[in-house]
Amino acid sequence: MDTRHDRKLAALSLGALGVVFGDIGTSPLYAFKEAFGGEHALPLSEANVFGVLSLIFWGVMLIVSVKYVSFVLRFDNKGEGGVLALLALASNLFRKNRRLSAAATVIAVFAASLFYGDAVITPAISVLSAVEGISVATPALEHWVIPATLAIIVGLFAIQPHGTGRIGRFFGTLTMIWFFTIGTLGVMSIVATPAILNALNPAYALSFAAHSPGLTFIALGSVFLALTGGEALYADMGHFGAKPIRIAWFGLVLPALMLNYLGQGALVLRNPAAVKNPFYLLAPPELLLPLVALATIATVIASQATISGAFSVTQQASRLGYLPRVPVTHTSETERGQIYIGRLNWLMLIIVVLLVLGFGSSSRLAAAYGIAVSATMALETALVALVVITMRGRLRTLVLGVLLLVFLVELTFFAANATKIAAGGWFPLLCGLTIFTLLTSWKRGTEVLAADAARKHVPLKGFCEHLSAVTRVPGTAVFFAANPDVVPTTLLHNLKHNKVLHERVVLLTMTTEEVPKVDDDERIEIEMLVPQSVYQVVVHYGFMEDPDSMHVLKLLGQRGLRLDLAETTFFLGKSTIARAEKRGLFTWRREVFRWMQRNAPSAVEYFRLPPDRVVELGTQLRL
Repeated sequence: MDTRHDRKLAALSLGALGVVFGDIGTSPLYAFKEAFGGEHALPLSEANVFGVLSLIFWGVMLIVSVKYVSFVLRFDNKGEGGVLALLALASNLFRKNRRLSAAATVIAVFAASLFYGDAVITPAISVLSAVEGISVATPALEHWVIPATLAIIVGLFAIQPHGTGRIGRFFGTLTMIWFFTIGTLGVMSIVATPAILNALNPAYALSFAAHSPGLTFIALGSVFLALTGGEALYADMGHFGAKPIRIAWFGLVLPALMLNYLGQGALVLRNPAAVKNPFYLLAPPELLLPLVALATIATVIASQATISGAFSVTQQASRLGYLPRVPVTHTSETERGQIYIGRLNWLMLIIVVLLVLGFGSSSRLAAAYGIAVSATMALETALVALVVITMRGRLRTLVLGVLLLVFLVELTFFAANATKIAAGGWFPLLCGLTIFTLLTSWKRGTEVLAADAARKHVPLKGFCEHLSAVTRVPGTAVFFAANPDVVPTTLLHNLKHNKVLHERVVLLTMTTEEVPKVDDDERIEIEMLVPQSVYQVVVHYGFMEDPDSMHVLKLLGQRGLRLDLAETTFFLGKSTIARAEKRGLFTWRREVFRWMQRNAPSAVEYFRLPPDRVVELGTQLRL
């Protein structure tokens, strides 16, 4: 029994290598190089090299090892992680405190918005930095870097509709080879200059900060690139669990990363000219091209994890009411995290291609990269702190103290990255603000419509008693209702205009629970309101799941309520907000909501209904 458990744990740890650590695992391609060769390059000296390496080591230890791996992974929502899962957990804890609930909502939604900037920059900077190794191996091929990068990126997004299930099991193995390779390259360089190990002493970081505070502040923007991807440990914990992630991090990822960074530092001390690309120049000339190929594979895997993360965040935002209903394609029958959202996929491809063409190099993209991740990390820390406030016990004060320290460090990283706003940092901020506006505008618009519907609602209790005099026609009508205690407006409109009712009526409500998944055994509630005539059905979904009406019909049949699809009509309602008669300060938000409604996927597609069996009735609200 223990052997079987150990094998499962090993398999999960291997899988975590490919999905969870792909992003942070490719940071050595550009992080150290950026400190001494980017837009704000530091002078190359022994003191600066030791100071930067010490900052990298202790930054990774504090933010990734302490905050995420040792602490934040404990704050899961039914096993799921990520900022929106944390928001669902916080909302449940803050129901009686509106101020904390509002603060948690703003923090989480803005953090999720910034993630999209990260999601499009990661494929661009990762693949571009890997392919740039071609110019190191063969300078004559430098003009092929951009075309090769674009070809790989287009291919990566093109395979998304087919899913990654078939190649997913190889991701962990390939990433493990990657970590062993970069660790070995680092060891070879460290052996030649063993004094570099002294950089692990925090005194070098403190001395660097004390003697060169201005340079230290500038260096933090590059140092932070070594931490990018750390937030993925929490976002992807639902796929593997906290323990496999901890084993993979402390057992392989952390040692390999630190050995490689130390090896790069040792190399530039021996050969200052190597600062132009210290990662690739760690390798012997004959192994340079194979290393470029392996790095490209590693960056594709890292990009895949980020793209899948964008799909997951979009799905969660839709489930929580911050986006219109989004149809999701599940590309694997066994891996719940493998989903595909077509419109988002092609939009991301366009943006990534424009980023590669617009910035042209990984160094220029690095300026745009750190600011989104540093802001997201600080916001996540603030959200966790709000949750900790509700805790009881002696450890609460200690935990809040640690979080405050981490938060101050992350704010310092953010401030350092803010110096790069003009050099490209404006992009993720603009992207985040735009998406935050869309998410909050949609949420507010739907709340306005829901409030209007609540004012006009007809209680379901007692309503069915008045249906005996209504003319009946053959067949079954399914009326979708947002509130199970209220008569669906579509049913009222049908009675008002058609003055008939089907022989069997099903009032169907699909609810989203504040848990990731709901078992089929607990998914459906059925109540017979009128014997053999009117039924109320409530279907429960987790915020990580998608409604499937055909599956609901199957479950209803198993519970004794069999519906013949050929004799069933589905009634959907659509409420819209009319144009403003007088323009005001926030009229633009109404137009944003109207635009989102017009471009939202149809309810037919979202609920997976047969189009020829649907009737849609609409109403318009004037404010």
